[in-house]
Amino acid sequence: MNGFSLIRIIQLGFKSLRLHKLRSGLTMLGMVIGVWAVITLVAIGEGASHDAQEAIKRLGAHNILIRSIEPAEEKSGASSTRNFVSEYGITYHDASRLQATLPGLKRVLPEMVQRRPVYYDRFQQDCQIVGTYPFYPDFTKALVVRGRFLTEFDELHRNNVCVLTESLALRLFGHQDPLESQVRVEDQYFRVIGLLREMSGVEQRPQGNEPEGKPLDSNVYMPLSTLRARFGEMDMDSRAGSFKLERVELTQVRLEFASVDLVEPSIPLIKAAMEKDRKKKDYELIVPLNILNAIKAQRARDTRMLLYIACISLLVGGIGIMNIMLATVTERTREIGVRRALGATRGDIILQFLVETLILCLIGGLAGVGGGWGFAWAREHWFHLTTIVTEWSVLAAFGLSLAVGLVFGLYPARRAAALDPIEALRHS
Repeated sequence: MNGFSLIRIIQLGFKSLRLHKLRSGLTMLGMVIGVWAVITLVAIGEGASHDAQEAIKRLGAHNILIRSIEPAEEKSGASSTRNFVSEYGITYHDASRLQATLPGLKRVLPEMVQRRPVYYDRFQQDCQIVGTYPFYPDFTKALVVRGRFLTEFDELHRNNVCVLTESLALRLFGHQDPLESQVRVEDQYFRVIGLLREMSGVEQRPQGNEPEGKPLDSNVYMPLSTLRARFGEMDMDSRAGSFKLERVELTQVRLEFASVDLVEPSIPLIKAAMEKDRKKKDYELIVPLNILNAIKAQRARDTRMLLYIACISLLVGGIGIMNIMLATVTERTREIGVRRALGATRGDIILQFLVETLILCLIGGLAGVGGGWGFAWAREHWFHLTTIVTEWSVLAAFGLSLAVGLVFGLYPARRAAALDPIEALRHS
């Protein structure tokens, strides 16, 4: 390198940028916003993907859920009849057949769900009564926060015991201790033996269309044998001045397999078992593994789209840098002529302007990384929204900012180096 060392060129680059602080700052702002946007949008997309995948994982990749649904023909018939009894859905015979015929099936968890008011003292809440087996928390990853859950003894003896969700217990009992207290459902009294914390997912859609990942707050859990013995299989559905009685033996059945590899091959076997002797479509399959894979693919597409959008900000910032550097070449034409007269080569001139461009991109990129990381931290800790900053997004954003600087700074640098030294010295 003739006449100037690299260190001297870098020093001159910083000096030149300091002479025009406002212009340099505004030029770097494009890089700051671009890098910030890339990191922030990817972090938001990754956080949303994580939340969705966790909601599905609570069902378990080893599991399949079969839900009772009202056939379309019975829904249309209900509108023309004020007193209508609808009988549909999964039966105990279906559950027994599945358990006997499906290979690799570990456990079957049947559930019956009914909506009934629950009373304590003068307080009343409309609730979802869930009749289930003692291993229900293992399937749903629900947490028993106080007391205990149901036991085999409760199921065998049809005990009048129940477990409440945390928020329901708070609304019914206030600051009193709910454990060992009695709640009333119709004319039956049930002893509260525990409090449960459970998060909503696709399998909890019957309860008020709760968004996924939110705590369920109106559930009462009791032994399936108790619910069936005390309240039977009839449930009332009130709609716009009319009502309909529904008879459903099991609201849903969860199947747990020994291996994830057994889930997909079991789907046609489940359909064959369910459709045997069945005259109407009154069930649906929910396969968490398929949903999880679909969500992963969709989130990957969404993240790529967000990344493309954010890269546009970097391109706009690069155009701004090129525009400013072209103006700088015009302003410093005489300086370029003096340097060429003193022995600087075209390569030295190109390097000088490229160094100035890279300094702008380097500082802007670092500021953008700090801003994106800070925004993600604030969103996570202040608003409690999952935001995940990935290493690849930081490296990609910072690397793109430097690449944009090289690409958009090269043309002004080459234009500066192409100036005729004599003509440049005449420039005033």
